[in-house]
Amino acid sequence: MSDFNYPIAITASEVAPRAKKSIYPEPFASRMEGKEKRILGDLFGVKNFGVNLTRLKPSASSALRHAHTTQDEFIYVLQGCPTLITDEGEQQLVPGMCAGFRAGSGNAHCLVNYTNEEVVYLEIGDRTPGDVVTYPDEDLQAMLVDGKWQFTHKDGQPY
Repeated sequence: MSDFNYPIAITASEVAPRAKKSIYPEPFASRMEGKEKRILGDLFGVKNFGVNLTRLKPSASSALRHAHTTQDEFIYVLQGCPTLITDEGEQQLVPGMCAGFRAGSGNAHCLVNYTNEEVVYLEIGDRTPGDVVTYPDEDLQAMLVDGKWQFTHKDGQPY
């Protein structure tokens, strides 16, 4: 039996991009220029994990380099050649490559588009409550509280 409140199938590239470019506080939010995220999982009422179709223009980043304590993440490159930056260093990815980040591993990661071509990838992550995100390169940390991200300095002071 289908649920008539949600579509059965859609064309992902036709979903409107998220209006807000970043959930980061300033001065970090403006560093996310050139990223376009289309929230896909929510359209189907998916509650246990999120799926996003993300585009990075040249020089754009997926996020600040970060690691989750309780949420797993997975990416799959569809188009372009982003550079994956992790604690191990940099690795250029090509279409068809994927990467996964186990919750609690502490391996901070992000994608950067150093090329002149657009990058398109799927990002999938779970929604485990109580997640804490660390940003080793920034004076920033985040905690998921009641489904909303709260950002603070590393000393706990709010932004």
